[in-house]
Amino acid sequence: METLIGAGGWAYFQVPSIDSLQAYSSAFNFVEVNSTFYEIPSLELVDSWRRRVVPNFEFAVRCHKDITHKYQMEPNEATLGTFRIMKCICEALRSRYLVLETPPTLNFNKEKLESVREIFANVDLKGLRIVWEIRRKRGKPIPSSLIALMHDYNMIHCVDFSKEDILLESDAVYTRIFGKGENNIYQFTDEELVEIDRKITKKNPETAVLSFHNVRMYKDAARYKIYKLTGSFPPVTASEGLLSLKEVLVEDTDFPITRQELIKYQGWKIVDLTGKKKIRAASLLEKLPDRIFRNVNEIFDCLSETNPIHNSDNVEAR
Repeated sequence: METLIGAGGWAYFQVPSIDSLQAYSSAFNFVEVNSTFYEIPSLELVDSWRRRVVPNFEFAVRCHKDITHKYQMEPNEATLGTFRIMKCICEALRSRYLVLETPPTLNFNKEKLESVREIFANVDLKGLRIVWEIRRKRGKPIPSSLIALMHDYNMIHCVDFSKEDILLESDAVYTRIFGKGENNIYQFTDEELVEIDRKITKKNPETAVLSFHNVRMYKDAARYKIYKLTGSFPPVTASEGLLSLKEVLVEDTDFPITRQELIKYQGWKIVDLTGKKKIRAASLLEKLPDRIFRNVNEIFDCLSETNPIHNSDNVEAR
């Protein structure tokens, strides 16, 4: 199975004195270009992206929102013209995948499905695969007629494998991974990454594409990549136990802060309890007394007194 692992964009992948895309492409073999959803880049800029990476590096392109959100997948000239531009971008990047994201407000009734069919009847994809993420209101199912349309045009049903499963089997799996936190504020446990891998392996695809979009997307993508290469996960911090917690709290905690605020804003992070066991920071922060903390040392001292690590068998990686 070919496995492509990366994230939604490279802009935040910062290495001193190195171009971000070049640095990113030395760490991963794939990227989903996220910026094309908001702005259509010039072909000169697109060509520069392709030149800055090695030949076997893979791009996927997120389709511009005009098609899906402004024109609501109607087969007008503006929609078809934007599709042609997106196809040119994909060709310049040698991309195999064009990612559509339709909003939950889009109603796929009989008339809308006829409009969608008309679009793809008038767009020559030339082997370009449509990856379709169908966002919908909670509890609202995807119509079977829409899945049938996707099958007819050899599309890939895209979901977040940390939350749900695909409805259309294919030779390729493409998952956009956000996690279960609000506003994509999430970091995956080892167990969650293993479960995502299990779901993909069960599908037995020829190609599996994983595009991480959570706030820790680069770190989680790297951890998953190392797991696929070695069969085990690396540590997430340079320390263990309370020192690991201290390390993640120092990053961005605003003091003074209450116990509840610590749990809310820092509890989603993963810390290394031991060399082999990771937990969410919330599991340790919940051991704190209900008070205000003025600095990280007060937190560390308070937890050191209660020794929550010694009760680690009862601490779950939630």
